[in-house]
Amino acid sequence: MPKVGMEPIRRQQLIEATMTAIDEVGLHDATVIRIARRAGVSAGIISHYFGGKDGLLEATMRQILRDLNDAIAARRRALANDSPKARLQAIIDGNFDRSQVTGPAAKTWLAFWASSMHKPALARLQYINDRRLYSNLRHHFRRAMPAPEAEQAARGMAAMIDGLWLRGALTREGLDATEARQVANAHLDQLFAQIEEAFL
Repeated sequence: MPKVGMEPIRRQQLIEATMTAIDEVGLHDATVIRIARRAGVSAGIISHYFGGKDGLLEATMRQILRDLNDAIAARRRALANDSPKARLQAIIDGNFDRSQVTGPAAKTWLAFWASSMHKPALARLQYINDRRLYSNLRHHFRRAMPAPEAEQAARGMAAMIDGLWLRGALTREGLDATEARQVANAHLDQLFAQIEEAFL
């Protein structure tokens, strides 16, 4: 009989082992057996907790998305002011948090994006994440500009965040989060300079 309290520990071990295995050999070769060995458990535990590899990948992505939300929330709590621009900077910075850009996390994101085109459960997660990013960006842009301009700015910023992330993750050196944040924040500065010219 499993020890009380072991399930969350085992689940976390398997999620971390999944990310490491994907980092090392890619999603296709990150087999249930390889993941279980890396976690130091039997392969049957994966079926028990997750129903198989697809369920484990979904749980892993849910964890990464929770980490993303936590990273953004932590930056919001640390804000000195509640201006729209400060809130938008928190979103940008959270998307390039260490929890999102390390080798294992980055490769898991890439595997997730590719798999989400074929697996409904992952497609649903991707849709939720995409809508959340756009909705949050639009909300804060709307505090600073009329709705049509806010929607355009939100679409552009979401594309910039995803584009910087994707291009960086695909480089041999890996994603330079500092540089990506600087580029995205420079774009944000330009948008707010245009706002001041047009609406102030």
